Amino acid sequence: MSDDRLVGSDRVLAVLTELAKYPEGVTLDEMARVMSSPKPTIHRALASLCRAGLAGRDGRGHYLLGDEFLRMAFAHHEARPDHLRVQPILDRLANRFGETSHYAVLDGADIVYRAKVDPTVGAMRLTSTVGGRNSAHATAVGKLLLSLQLPDEQAVRAWVAEHPLRKITARTAGTAQELHAQLETVRERGFSVDDQENEPGVNCLAVPVFLSSPNEPSGAVSISALSYRTPLSALIEELPVIRSIVAGHVDETAL
Repeated sequence: MSDDRLVGSDRVLAVLTELAKYPEGVTLDEMARVMSSPKPTIHRALASLCRAGLAGRDGRGHYLLGDEFLRMAFAHHEARPDHLRVQPILDRLANRFGETSHYAVLDGADIVYRAKVDPTVGAMRLTSTVGGRNSAHATAVGKLLLSLQLPDEQAVRAWVAEHPLRKITARTAGTAQELHAQLETVRERGFSVDDQENEPGVNCLAVPVFLSSPNEPSGAVSISALSYRTPLSALIEELPVIRSIVAGHVDETAL
């Protein structure tokens, strides 16, 4: 990543963003190489982050995110009303199906995971993380939320013009026409699926969640399953159970 056009606070933020990719820490030389910037420039940015507690150095002299950054991030995440309200839903889904459950929202061309619960049993788990992103057009939660945002083919084509579709797997929608057909199906069914479109061997079913409004979903809840362990057809068969778990919890918190 070159920072030729970055100055001042923009450069510091770019360094902070890059630093987050190295949970085990990174040297000054490595950061300068990745950022394609002189070491003194990167050193000044890292020094600013360290003074603010947003970065630190370990015993090996490697830079990594600071304790203050982690404190703020976790405090903010734990305080989110949607995170607190949706957590019991995810717990029940993960326990019921023995697969990973997510809560995600739409952000431009991506979905962002706000909460995640892994199953208590099963050695193989998914690599998704809270705060992580995936392409909306390739995920069940993304397509469900896009189906509400893009009501017709004209809207889909305009959106695709701004956000070109990437074929993540052989099953991912690669054209506006394909995506439009999928979104129409989502609207007809009231739920969405990802049939190994975002990751080979992983399928997903998503339903909307109405945490703050009875008419507009705050996001979507999904069950992501290893296809050999829980086929997509099995998730679809369990749709009434999934909906009752989601709706039942929302009703309870409203009381």
